[in-house]
Amino acid sequence: MNTIKNILAISALAMGTFMPMGSFAQTMMDHGKMDMSQASASMTDGEIKKVDQATGKVTIKHGEIKHMDMPGMTMVFSAKDKSLLGTVKPGDKVKFMVVNEGGKMVVTDIQPAQ
Repeated sequence: MNTIKNILAISALAMGTFMPMGSFAQTMMDHGKMDMSQASASMTDGEIKKVDQATGKVTIKHGEIKHMDMPGMTMVFSAKDKSLLGTVKPGDKVKFMVVNEGGKMVVTDIQPAQ
């Protein structure tokens, strides 16, 4: 009986090592099914570092993005709609929502921090 348990435990560990995590991560980050109460809870604090209105990109120094299991860092995001960037400038403290759309980090909402 112990031999069977050991074989099952080793098999489970081996499968976890060799199975790709991409599908698991994608399942965990399916924001299309997120309701508004979850979305507001997922807003992330940040500071605008650079705005490129022409390309629709914004550089944000942000805290942990909890719903994406991402640590704080500074990175460039694409805006879902360029009009989101019309009211922000470098130095502004903001709260923003970001989603993963096909491997691209997209800001879908940005608001002044309270």
